[in-house]
Amino acid sequence: MSAAATEHLELPIEGMTCASCANRIERRLNKLDGVTATVNYATERASVTYDAGAIEPERLVEAVEAAGYEAALPSAEAAAEEAPEDDPNAPLRRRLVISALLSAPVLVLSMVPPLQFDNWQWLALQLATPVVLWGAWPFHRAAWANLRHGTATMDTLISLGVLSAWLWSLYALFIGDAGMPGMKMSFSLVPSSGGGEDEIYLETASVVTTFILAGRFFEARAKRRAGAALKALLALGAKDVSVIDDDGGERRVPVSELTVGTRFLVRPGEKVATDGVVEEGTSALDMSMLSGESVPVEVGPGSEVAGATVNAGGRLVVRATRVGSDTALAQIARLVTDAQSGKAPVQRLADRISGVFVPVVIGLAVATLGFWLGNGESASFAFTAAVAVLIIACPCALGLATPTALMVGSGRGAQLGLLIKGPEVLESTRRVDTVVLDKTGTVTSGEMRLTEVVPAAGEERAEALRLVGAIEAASEHPIARAIARAAATEGPLPAVESFANREGLGVEGVVEGHALVVGRPALLADWAMHLSPELDAARAAAEERGATVIAAGWDGRARAVFAVADTVKASSREAIAALRDLGLRPVLLTGDNATTAGAVAAEVGIEEVIAEVLPAEKAAVVARLQGEGHVVAMVGDGVNDAPALAQADLGLSLGTGTDVAIEASDLTLVSGDLLAAADAIRLSRATLRTIKENLAWAFGYNLAAIPLAAIGLLNPVIAGAAMALSSVSVVANALRLRRFKPARG
Repeated sequence: MSAAATEHLELPIEGMTCASCANRIERRLNKLDGVTATVNYATERASVTYDAGAIEPERLVEAVEAAGYEAALPSAEAAAEEAPEDDPNAPLRRRLVISALLSAPVLVLSMVPPLQFDNWQWLALQLATPVVLWGAWPFHRAAWANLRHGTATMDTLISLGVLSAWLWSLYALFIGDAGMPGMKMSFSLVPSSGGGEDEIYLETASVVTTFILAGRFFEARAKRRAGAALKALLALGAKDVSVIDDDGGERRVPVSELTVGTRFLVRPGEKVATDGVVEEGTSALDMSMLSGESVPVEVGPGSEVAGATVNAGGRLVVRATRVGSDTALAQIARLVTDAQSGKAPVQRLADRISGVFVPVVIGLAVATLGFWLGNGESASFAFTAAVAVLIIACPCALGLATPTALMVGSGRGAQLGLLIKGPEVLESTRRVDTVVLDKTGTVTSGEMRLTEVVPAAGEERAEALRLVGAIEAASEHPIARAIARAAATEGPLPAVESFANREGLGVEGVVEGHALVVGRPALLADWAMHLSPELDAARAAAEERGATVIAAGWDGRARAVFAVADTVKASSREAIAALRDLGLRPVLLTGDNATTAGAVAAEVGIEEVIAEVLPAEKAAVVARLQGEGHVVAMVGDGVNDAPALAQADLGLSLGTGTDVAIEASDLTLVSGDLLAAADAIRLSRATLRTIKENLAWAFGYNLAAIPLAAIGLLNPVIAGAAMALSSVSVVANALRLRRFKPARG
């Protein structure tokens, strides 16, 4: 498959009722040339990668329909979503309520002999028949469609069990002796052996149908809740926007009409229509929908803003930089969708079992019937045990175990600004023992700030900062900008009369008649200006603390030193402690000198430092740690971190970093807060733990329930209730992930 011709589609699938259905569709799609597909029962979608030069997308839909299910291309789905949506569970709810109302009298008559009257079984037949034929119709229809295609699914088992009980009852009533006055239907938790040959099972047929409908209804409702986070995320975007025309006029248009470069207005309380750059105005933006952080972010001219964030303050004029599928919101939604569509390694065994589950169960039911008849048991007992085997088996729980946990976990992560790229990431979070942290922009803010001004004896601090701030304002160097920014906050800066940049050393110029030299002490030495013992001591102390020191002199004498540092993020120390609590060994990795790196490490509580590493060498450091037997996570934000993020067993990128770093990582922390790294690993581990709990329950349930049914210890009614409960319990367990709390907030 050529990369240039490869395209990807998400096909919504209708008609799947269990994991066997998903496996069948997946096999059918993967038989097509140039197609690789994964079908997710929980999300009811097929994630398909195909060679556009070899196959048309319509062929994918045809393949799904040929398997007996329905599919739609994304454009058709999008059009459908624009229409008002009714409750999709309403028909199922109606079918459940009516079936329950009809089944209840049948069950009561069966369980309470004093209420039985002559020929009451005929009333039971009239009540049970609509349940069996209409209430269970979705199962019969799906079973027939599968039979036409030569396959069997969970619906086949249900349909066989319900119809067998009903047809046996018809035989007993019309041909046997069960229709005679006084004959009683039997009901017990354990079917009797050696009972009458013509017992009837109308209560089994109707109540089992009701239980399974109830299970399907609660399962469907829980699955919708599981995917609610992603639906809410997709609904966050603004629907229309006030566009500013070239003549300054305003007009309201749908967001879909925005193009890159369009200027639009964001009033207080409105959502930002799309990603852009602020051109006019200042305000505070509520970024919680993207980052999970509740504190508003101050923005002004030149600030980048993301679509769907809420303007909590003043009026803003924004120029669009990204629209449609290129926006941050769309990319986050795409990451979450991809994560939910994938399959974790722990799901593969469940998929293989689900693929052969139904034929094996049918074989076991037939074997159960034959075994008991061959051992002299009554036909009633043998029939009851066989029907119980058919009904209690449940591949649905196996199919739901992984995807529902992924849906809830990744959806909750999106709400908190923690984006899991795919299900295979979860296994890595469990095994990681070492976390390598890039310093600049990850542990520190990545923004240089003036931390100290030390004037020489007889000099005034304010005057030194005013003169030096003026000449540094003419430079683009990050250190110069930090000094200029601090000086500007204390008052207006004088004009610079002349300016020269000395590459790698500093700057020279004239301000208010003073000839200034600002930069490394070596640059001042070239002008015969040397630091006094007091200034040199201040320089050494600042460098010991990890700061970068700039010296300034004018009129032939060194006058002051300025300490500039990349400040540590407020949450970094707490984040390192949280990572340690997860059993991880933190390692600081940086290209800075060992003194600066050591000072930062000491401040946040990291004991191991690897300093003075070139950008190209970061991946090699990660590889070396892996070679020593460690499973390594890497946290970074810059372009130079991308190779190391890709090399690591688990890559975590800060959403405040570059697109390249985000693309190379496995987990993205939208907020840029290092504390979110610990939250992301905790959530991933919790999701993996939930998947394993679900699979353990699903496997254990079937391993225990089928033998119990086969030896005659379970009535079909109890079997139906247990089968319905098994699927609901798996989804309910996954929904507990919605209560995941971040370390802070």
